Amino acid sequence: MPAPMAPTRIKIVSIGSGGCGKSCLIKRFCEERFVSKYIATIGVDYGVKPVQVDGADVRVNFWDLSGHGEFFEVRNEFYKDAQGILLVFDVGNRASFEDCDGWLTEASKYGTEPSSTPCILCGNKTDKRRAVEESEGAQYAASRGMQYFETSAATGENVETMFRDLFAKVLQSIDK
Repeated sequence: MPAPMAPTRIKIVSIGSGGCGKSCLIKRFCEERFVSKYIATIGVDYGVKPVQVDGADVRVNFWDLSGHGEFFEVRNEFYKDAQGILLVFDVGNRASFEDCDGWLTEASKYGTEPSSTPCILCGNKTDKRRAVEESEGAQYAASRGMQYFETSAATGENVETMFRDLFAKVLQSIDK
């Protein structure tokens, strides 16, 4: 009897300004829970989650990069070989939305080209007051060839759907 196939491993980096909810989105997806107390990521955080995507066993390696400038020298080492990008902003914080171009430039400069790597734009914290309209996020994403999702890590709204879509896009890109 043949040995079972090892699961496909994929590397996802989460990027975006500090405090926009990158870690909370990953925790919501991986552990199905929400931590309301803000604890800034120091440099980079790492997590693994086995999932099924279109019948395939996949081990997702999450590299959650700190959004704070003082950790630039640490995080720039982790872009290389990423197969998917989750670009997150806080819909209640216009500055985090305006920072998105800078994050895409940084990813490109340090080894993950957003134009050729599956990349999803995520407007997080939809359970809070808005400073960025859904149409703005959608237009920004469309103009850069990305899909756009709005989520709430607090309520779990759309989190699973967003991640599943990203994983499927990554698998499609590596099967080419």
